[in-house]
Amino acid sequence: MQPTLDDLEILARQAGVILRAGYGQSHTIDSKSHAIDLVTETDRRSEAFLLESIQQRWPDHSILAEESGAHRGDERLWYVDPLDGTVNFAHGVPIFSVSIAYAEGDGVRLGVVYDPMRDECFAAERGKGAFLNGQPLRVSATASLAQALLVTGFPYDVWENPDNNLDNFARFAVRSHGVRRLGSAALDLCYVAAGRFDGYWEIRLKPWDVAAGGLIAAEAGALVTNLQGGGDYLSPPQSIVAANAALHAEMLKVLHGEA
Repeated sequence: MQPTLDDLEILARQAGVILRAGYGQSHTIDSKSHAIDLVTETDRRSEAFLLESIQQRWPDHSILAEESGAHRGDERLWYVDPLDGTVNFAHGVPIFSVSIAYAEGDGVRLGVVYDPMRDECFAAERGKGAFLNGQPLRVSATASLAQALLVTGFPYDVWENPDNNLDNFARFAVRSHGVRRLGSAALDLCYVAAGRFDGYWEIRLKPWDVAAGGLIAAEAGALVTNLQGGGDYLSPPQSIVAANAALHAEMLKVLHGEA
């Protein structure tokens, strides 16, 4: 039995209950790869719930999860980010999400991103459109970079790696209405899908950060590619650009130093 979009939404909402219960509480906070790459017990609790739930119902499937890595099964693959926006969560900033995607064969088929603080559930099934709490989503029609509100993020090694996206941020900041940084790549993509932001780019992400949000943005009408303009934004080195087609072309020019 294959999972449905309703299955993913139920899982995401249940994990969201765990996040809400942990929000604002005292936390044991650990660093992972870098000082600003954090994990809390709520991350682990949410992931443990999701892994157990998926493995009970679909024991043969593979899972790629943020905290525990790869769980090998067959070619059917789940991407699980139990708490996207851990730094926000740990600091009491109410901008974070649960992100779940399901892929098989030729790519991601289902994606759900749930914001438990706003009870906003973004969802998409490939070829069937994108929705927010059941209402259809559509990207903005803003074609001019000068009129666009953009969003981005920075890699965890921003302190020591000069390839840290700050140069791109500076270029876009003087060519657009503004550049925001929410701290949740999954929500960044969903906000593009909803037309709240006009465009998004980021570098050196992980596949669980963008698998669900990328599908949601694409189903809402965004062109979603890597920074080279290719369609694969889930393979290393992960990078992503999402916007309507006209704005996407303008963004690539800036990212390639052509504008």
